Amino acid sequence: MAIKQQFRNLDEVISGSDLPVLVDFYATWCGPCQMMAGILAQVNEQLKGQIKIVKIDSDKYPQLASNYHIAALPTLLLFKGGQPVDRIEGVLPTDPLVARLRGKLG
Repeated sequence: MAIKQQFRNLDEVISGSDLPVLVDFYATWCGPCQMMAGILAQVNEQLKGQIKIVKIDSDKYPQLASNYHIAALPTLLLFKGGQPVDRIEGVLPTDPLVARLRGKLG
């Protein structure tokens, strides 16, 4: 499961991670975002030790959502080496999401 933590700066989390970071921009009122929560838990299990998942409530951090041009929820951004390498908007089932991420991790 994704770990809830407070941080001062998303850039610190992204650039300070030895693992690729998958950032999930969501909102508590968003139905598809709730579906993604379960999917991301499964993704985390399958890719344990290969990826770090961070969830960001776009209502609590609107400036971050704006900085990353988040127009739809949920939106997943994959960062590798501190740089964005993939963007996924909307719900993607577990198996296709894991396959897509594995293709970017290698």
